[in-house]
Amino acid sequence: MRKTKRKTPSSLKATTVQLRLRPDQKAVLVRAAQLSRTSLSNFMLEHACEAAQQILAEQVDIVMPLAEWEAFCKALDAPPRRIPALKKLLTEASVFDGQGKAAAQ
Repeated sequence: MRKTKRKTPSSLKATTVQLRLRPDQKAVLVRAAQLSRTSLSNFMLEHACEAAQQILAEQVDIVMPLAEWEAFCKALDAPPRRIPALKKLLTEASVFDGQGKAAAQ
């Protein structure tokens, strides 16, 4: 007989969220969940948490000592360094421009 692990109170999902959505929205979510081989609920939870973490990460304050902050501001205010290779890269046509030999290949 197989023993099942007992879930601790901290690992149990104890709250719910309900959504109202249009049938076409649900169809898109269901299809994406199917392609991800997961349940609709798990798909929505996983992607909602990822989006929330991204938003929170963008709001994080950067804290540094005053001397480092001043050096950082000085670097931002300084004129850009001349990098010949970078200038060449940005002034020549590329495959994305649809010009030259590289685009024809």
